[in-house]
Amino acid sequence: MIYELRIYTILPGRIDAIRKRFSDHTFGIFVRLGMQVCDFWEDDLEEQPKLYYTMKYESMEERTRQWETFSQDKEWNEVKQQSEQDGKIVERVEQIFMKRAEYFKK
Repeated sequence: MIYELRIYTILPGRIDAIRKRFSDHTFGIFVRLGMQVCDFWEDDLEEQPKLYYTMKYESMEERTRQWETFSQDKEWNEVKQQSEQDGKIVERVEQIFMKRAEYFKK
Protein backbone atom coordinates (compact mmCIF):
# COMPACT_ATOMS: atom_id res chain seq x y z
CA MET A 1 0.00 0.00 0.00
CA ILE A 2 1.25 3.48 -0.91
CA TYR A 3 0.00 6.73 0.59
CA GLU A 4 0.44 10.08 -1.06
CA LEU A 5 0.41 13.33 0.87
CA ARG A 6 -0.56 16.18 -1.45
CA ILE A 7 0.06 19.76 -0.30
CA TYR A 8 -1.58 22.57 -2.26
CA THR A 9 -0.35 26.11 -1.72
CA ILE A 10 -3.26 28.37 -2.61
CA LEU A 11 -2.86 31.76 -4.24
CA PRO A 12 -3.94 34.78 -2.14
CA GLY A 13 -7.70 35.31 -2.09
CA ARG A 14 -8.47 31.96 -3.77
CA ILE A 15 -9.13 29.66 -0.78
CA ASP A 16 -12.92 29.79 -1.23
CA ALA A 17 -12.55 28.87 -4.90
CA ILE A 18 -10.54 25.73 -4.10
CA ARG A 19 -12.94 24.78 -1.29
CA LYS A 20 -15.87 25.05 -3.70
CA ARG A 21 -14.08 23.12 -6.45
CA PHE A 22 -13.27 20.22 -4.12
CA SER A 23 -16.64 20.11 -2.35
CA ASP A 24 -18.81 20.56 -5.45
CA HIS A 25 -16.82 18.59 -8.01
CA THR A 26 -13.39 17.11 -7.33
CA PHE A 27 -14.37 14.70 -4.55
CA GLY A 28 -17.18 13.32 -6.72
CA ILE A 29 -14.84 12.86 -9.68
CA PHE A 30 -12.36 11.05 -7.43
CA VAL A 31 -15.12 8.66 -6.30
CA ARG A 32 -16.31 8.04 -9.86
CA LEU A 33 -12.74 7.20 -10.93
CA GLY A 34 -12.10 4.94 -7.91
CA MET A 35 -9.58 7.29 -6.29
CA GLN A 36 -9.50 7.01 -2.50
CA VAL A 37 -8.97 10.09 -0.32
CA CYS A 38 -8.07 9.06 3.25
CA ASP A 39 -8.28 12.44 4.95
CA PHE A 40 -8.26 16.16 4.17
CA TRP A 41 -7.03 19.19 6.13
CA GLU A 42 -6.61 22.94 5.84
CA ASP A 43 -4.11 25.22 7.54
CA ASP A 44 -5.44 26.60 10.78
CA LEU A 45 -4.05 30.01 9.84
CA GLU A 46 -5.08 31.37 6.47
CA GLU A 47 -2.20 33.83 5.94
CA GLN A 48 -0.58 31.41 3.45
CA PRO A 49 -3.43 28.97 2.89
CA LYS A 50 -2.61 25.35 2.16
CA LEU A 51 -4.67 22.21 1.75
CA TYR A 52 -3.31 18.81 2.75
CA TYR A 53 -4.77 15.48 1.84
CA THR A 54 -3.74 11.85 1.69
CA MET A 55 -4.69 9.28 -0.89
CA LYS A 56 -4.23 5.52 -0.82
CA TYR A 57 -3.14 3.24 -3.68
CA GLU A 58 -2.34 -0.45 -4.08
CA SER A 59 0.81 0.41 -6.04
CA MET A 60 2.66 3.25 -7.73
CA GLU A 61 1.39 1.91 -11.05
CA GLU A 62 -2.22 2.26 -9.85
CA ARG A 63 -1.48 5.79 -8.67
CA THR A 64 0.01 6.75 -12.03
CA ARG A 65 -2.93 5.23 -13.92
CA GLN A 66 -5.52 6.98 -11.73
CA TRP A 67 -3.91 10.42 -12.06
CA GLU A 68 -3.52 10.02 -15.83
CA THR A 69 -7.20 9.12 -16.09
CA PHE A 70 -8.12 12.05 -13.84
CA SER A 71 -6.04 14.56 -15.82
CA GLN A 72 -7.78 13.50 -19.04
CA ASP A 73 -11.30 13.38 -17.56
CA LYS A 74 -13.70 15.62 -19.50
CA GLU A 75 -15.68 16.70 -16.42
CA TRP A 76 -12.49 17.55 -14.48
CA ASN A 77 -11.11 19.65 -17.33
CA GLU A 78 -14.39 21.57 -17.67
CA VAL A 79 -14.57 22.17 -13.90
CA LYS A 80 -10.94 23.31 -13.74
CA GLN A 81 -11.41 25.72 -16.64
CA GLN A 82 -14.62 27.18 -15.17
CA SER A 83 -13.17 27.53 -11.66
CA GLU A 84 -10.13 29.40 -12.98
CA GLN A 85 -12.04 32.01 -15.01
CA ASP A 86 -11.04 34.61 -12.39
CA GLY A 87 -7.44 33.39 -12.34
CA LYS A 88 -5.41 30.43 -11.20
CA ILE A 89 -6.19 28.94 -7.79
CA VAL A 90 -3.21 26.76 -6.92
CA GLU A 91 0.30 28.20 -6.75
CA ARG A 92 2.06 24.87 -6.26
CA VAL A 93 1.42 21.19 -5.49
CA GLU A 94 3.86 19.13 -3.45
CA GLN A 95 3.69 15.34 -3.37
CA ILE A 96 5.17 13.06 -0.72
CA PHE A 97 4.93 9.27 -1.08
CA MET A 98 4.78 7.19 2.09
CA LYS A 99 4.34 3.65 3.29
CA ARG A 100 3.10 2.69 6.72
CA ALA A 101 5.92 1.81 9.14
CA GLU A 102 5.78 -1.92 9.82
CA TYR A 103 6.54 -1.38 13.52
CA PHE A 104 3.60 0.98 14.06
CA LYS A 105 0.78 -0.75 15.93
CA LYS A 106 -2.58 0.87 15.42
